[in-house]
Formats: sequence, C-alpha cells, structure tokens
Amino acid sequence: MVHIDKDLVAASATPLVLGILAEEESSYGYAILKRVRELSDGRMEWTDGMLYPLLHRLERQGLVGASWGTSEEGRRRKHYALTEAGRRQLAERQSQWAVVSQTLARVWDAPGAAGPLSGPVLA
Repeated sequence: MVHIDKDLVAASATPLVLGILAEEESSYGYAILKRVRELSDGRMEWTDGMLYPLLHRLERQGLVGASWGTSEEGRRRKHYALTEAGRRQLAERQSQWAVVSQTLARVWDAPGAAGPLSGPVLA
C-alpha cells in the first residue's frame, strides 16, 4: 500500500467524507470507512480513531446531522447526513480541490518536468 502523508490525509478528509455523504441519503461510520477503501481501490485505510472525531467536528460545525438508527442485525448505530450547509461546503471544497488538482497536473505534466522517480533530488 502507498503511504499517504498525514497532512494530505487530513487535508482531503473533510471533502471526501462530505462527498461520500452526498452519494446517499445517510450513512454510518463503518460504511464510510468501507467506501473510502472502495474509492481508493484499497490504498487508503482509515481508522475509527480518524473518522469519528472528524464526523463529530462536522456535526458541531453544522455540516452534517446525526441520528440514531438500528441496523438490520438490530444494533444501534449513528447515521450521518449532509445538511444544506454541508452541501454548500462540499461545493466550495470541490472548487478548491479542482484548482489544486489542475495546478499539480500542470506542473507535473509540463515539458521537462521531473517525473516521480526522475530529476534532481535535494537532500
């Protein structure tokens, strides 16, 4: 598995969770963890200890709402859903990430640009 720097994980976590919640009416923690794994083809493995503090922060910020439900097995679990503020925040984050992604693509695809395994390396 490719190691993804914790700063990059932290920067991408909010838009990723908001995007996953935008896919469905609501979801719960384990399903979100599973979806991150699916979307990354198994290259990103989030833990409960990373996800739940993020969900609680998003809830405090009013970007997601939470309610208790019961699974098919009869267990109680907390379901999370986007609020209108969360939808607006997702749109803003999508715009921001588009700029970052386009900028990185331009610098990495530029003529003479060093590829990931070539070019000068500064120690």
